[in-house]
Amino acid sequence: MRSQNFVIAFGVFAALVLGAPAFANGFDSWAAVIVAGDAHAHSGAPSEVFDNGRRDIAKALTQIGFAQSRILQYSTEPAKDQETHPGNAATETIYAGFKRLAQQAGGGCFVYFTSHGAPSGILVGNQIVTPRAIAQLVDDSCADKMTVVIISACYSGVFIPALQRDTRMIMTAARKDRTSFGCGETNQYTFFDECVVKSLPAAPSFPGFASMVQSCVAQREKDENATPPSEPQVSIGGIVASPLATAYAFSGN
Repeated sequence: MRSQNFVIAFGVFAALVLGAPAFANGFDSWAAVIVAGDAHAHSGAPSEVFDNGRRDIAKALTQIGFAQSRILQYSTEPAKDQETHPGNAATETIYAGFKRLAQQAGGGCFVYFTSHGAPSGILVGNQIVTPRAIAQLVDDSCADKMTVVIISACYSGVFIPALQRDTRMIMTAARKDRTSFGCGETNQYTFFDECVVKSLPAAPSFPGFASMVQSCVAQREKDENATPPSEPQVSIGGIVASPLATAYAFSGN
């Protein structure tokens, strides 16, 4: 009887395992934070363009193996989102929440900010957050952990020098001297965020994802006659280049 019970129990366990998505890439132990830094279009009119990106990029992360319980979301108008219940996008709240999560999670880090940008930084709430401040958030929360940082904003290339490390991959929506596109009141997403939402579930890995997003943005800007091109930037540190392409390849792609 004991042997029969073992066989039944093993069969149930195997069915559960085989019936569930298998994510061998380890992203379920990573900590992620996604911040929508404003709730207005470039015209100043109300817009959910950044919050739409925040919400759907979080969903895309779960499709490649991230644990939903380890994805923090922040919005400047959190009460409007009764689906994901984001936190309030105050810099102190973001800093404390993500630092705590990253220490608990044990794996790598994923950081995504989407908002309006300026040559001096990115808008979060009513203040411009500098590259040095974002670098401090990542340094204090993630230290030398493998980390992917994505900044979706005009002029976001200015963030790369402050964030660069051998243990990090950094991607920005534009060069340091270029705007990005698609933050109007009628846009569902910015051009860059839309390409991220489309590319994440289909990409083979984060390096492959970066190439797909660059191509997607270039084509969208060409179709819309948006000039000069934003030219999204990518920096991949020497230590993480190979692991991100192989050990952390996205499952199923």
